[in-house]
Amino acid sequence: MQHVTLNNGVEMPILGFGVYQIPPEETERAVSEALAAGYRLLDTAAAYGNEEAVGRAVRSSGIPREDLFVTTKLWVQDAPAQENARRAFETSLAKLGLDHVDLYLMHQPYGDVYGQWRAMEDLNREGLAKAIGVANFYPDRLIDLILNNEITPAVNQIETHPFFQRAADQDLMRERGVQIQSWGGFAEGKNNLFTDPLLSGIGAEHGKSVAQVVLRWLVQRGVVAIPKSVRAERMAENIDVFDFELTGDQMAAITTLDTGSSLFFDHRDPAMVDWLGKRRVDA
Repeated sequence: MQHVTLNNGVEMPILGFGVYQIPPEETERAVSEALAAGYRLLDTAAAYGNEEAVGRAVRSSGIPREDLFVTTKLWVQDAPAQENARRAFETSLAKLGLDHVDLYLMHQPYGDVYGQWRAMEDLNREGLAKAIGVANFYPDRLIDLILNNEITPAVNQIETHPFFQRAADQDLMRERGVQIQSWGGFAEGKNNLFTDPLLSGIGAEHGKSVAQVVLRWLVQRGVVAIPKSVRAERMAENIDVFDFELTGDQMAAITTLDTGSSLFFDHRDPAMVDWLGKRRVDA
């Protein structure tokens, strides 16, 4: 497994296992199978409703805690955000049954972002969150957060896949010391990703699936990826991407698939801001 080094020296696997949209009753089994397949980065969130199941799988795995990298996320908090963010973190930590997380992300760029971030800075200083970062921050919001706070986010987890490649965003993050992480790396199959002729052709040249080509493309770009699956054979396939390399011409060809826009929703759309900003997670 390859790793990236975050801006505070913490090492993070470049490929992990995400549990978004896995029902709680299926999550423990899925995470246990992912760990058995070799994954060591696990990505969950308070909003996913499956932190407890992730924690059970971690504790029953027998894998030393120091060999695992566990991420969870803070949902939008009401005022006083700084106090509520700490309570939300303590709830997540209790559900996971851990004494710390390796990465704690602000899930959405809404609400009292500064109050939430200052609480996260405190958690980082106390060693309860080894690294802290954000998710779904566009460059303007990310730069503003960096300029007005003490700790620069270690990670920004954003929609990144062949149809929305975020190359300029990645360049800006690299300049500021922020690691890009992909969510939706397979675009949830939109635009017929798994049968795309270009990706299929590249896969055929290497004896690999389209999913493996996409993950290899992300890895070669230095993008941390967290593919999700509930099938053990697919988990094994997704992690098997370190024995081949895409050529420069193949990497360049994949850039032609970029549409430059989200296939899901725009975090700057007023209707989406209204929906996400008002949603609350029951702690």
